Amino acid sequence: MKIIQKALIASLFISAISTLLAENKRPNILLVLTDDHSVPHVGCYDNPDIKTPNLDELASKGMRFDKMFVTAPQCVPARATIMTGISSVKSRMTRFSAPLDRSIITFPEILRENGYYTGVVGRIYHLDGHNKIGSEATLSVFEEHNLVTFPDRLDFVKIADGGVGHIDQFVEFLAARDSDGKGKKPWFCQLSFDDPHRPLDSDAIPDKHDPDSLTLAPHMPDTPLVREDFANYYDEISRFDGDFGTVMKILEERGEDSNTVIVFMGDNGAALLRAKGTLYEWGLNVPFIVRWDGHIKPGSVSGDLVTSEDLGPTFLDIAGLEASEIMEGPSFKSILETGKPENPREYFCAARGTHGYNLPLHTADFDLSRCVRDERFKLIYNPLWQIEYTPVDIFGLEVWKDLVNKHAMGELQEPWARIYFEQERSLFELYDLEADPNEFENLAGNPEYAEIELALKSKLHNWMVLNQDYVPLPISDFNPFLKR
Repeated sequence: MKIIQKALIASLFISAISTLLAENKRPNILLVLTDDHSVPHVGCYDNPDIKTPNLDELASKGMRFDKMFVTAPQCVPARATIMTGISSVKSRMTRFSAPLDRSIITFPEILRENGYYTGVVGRIYHLDGHNKIGSEATLSVFEEHNLVTFPDRLDFVKIADGGVGHIDQFVEFLAARDSDGKGKKPWFCQLSFDDPHRPLDSDAIPDKHDPDSLTLAPHMPDTPLVREDFANYYDEISRFDGDFGTVMKILEERGEDSNTVIVFMGDNGAALLRAKGTLYEWGLNVPFIVRWDGHIKPGSVSGDLVTSEDLGPTFLDIAGLEASEIMEGPSFKSILETGKPENPREYFCAARGTHGYNLPLHTADFDLSRCVRDERFKLIYNPLWQIEYTPVDIFGLEVWKDLVNKHAMGELQEPWARIYFEQERSLFELYDLEADPNEFENLAGNPEYAEIELALKSKLHNWMVLNQDYVPLPISDFNPFLKR
């Protein structure tokens, strides 16, 4: 009997050691998010105007992705796609204050079930009814129906108070993981920052960007207020870059930088013109940099098409785990390790929904646009084509009011007068992104592109059916406005 007991103890000991070694081999995963940040606005993206030395160093030690797209152009639905691996339409997260349903599993839950210590810290993570911001009358429904789920899904959940304390909370998360025997567990943490979300700080950094020296994109009207606003946006990105440098020092001091997959990403496009809240490139294309020592070739660049829906499956793949059946995005782990996709994406679809808490008075607060994009072409479908464009988060600011006044006085030149102040939008917009990267020339209805337009409409149509979209489908036997 004693021999059997000793053998059993030895077997359990070996099993425990094997489990511990397996856990130690699995890397930690740190996902750092900025808030409202478009892809050109980091130094390593060949942008000499902006000061981001720490992000540039991350890219020099890892991989920069040029074609990372979120599949929703606003914080709540975009973050839902990251966490769930499915579209915001399918997860029913297109409404700004929607809580993520308990039945929809997130990738950190799968990590947690398989030995990871998990958490979210910093800026509000947006998925518990926008973290229950609202009046007492509107908050009661969350408590009555137990709609706040993330404290149950993860080990550690905290929100930075008043936009400060992000890094302190990350340190708290690491300390909590170290305590109570959890220190041997690998960990996942989503660390979110407020920068460069509006309102923009005119004193974000001491060494400010010079408005007059910045290169403006062709879709940005060249006015003093546009330049000043853009410089403030760059300043906030630089402030974040300093914070990111502090986060890296914390990892280095703990000796955890080399065994951590370090990911930096913008959660959606910048709150600038033709960006956040739109399905144009600046609304969906975000900066994305990954460092994974020993796996990624330092200083490498990927031009492969990847999306926010692919993040969860990729993180799970890195941890040696299977994605849940509901997750639709492919893992791009092979891109990280070999530079080549195992399951390359041919296209993706994206959706715009409600924004903020205001009534649906204009497209800044409410729009229902959908799009499909492949490597070269993009089709945008505007069911609310009758409503003119209004920029998210800036329609009440002087920078926009100044443009409105200039347009009224006939001082705003092409293409700005056309792309910002047409009273009605086109029902469909088709762009050749290779020939027209600024998305100025709408090819929808052009007979030369009819076959391409129909093919993209078909892809979007099928996606909307499969995702149970509530918006009218883009292909119809009878559509009196099709000529639009």
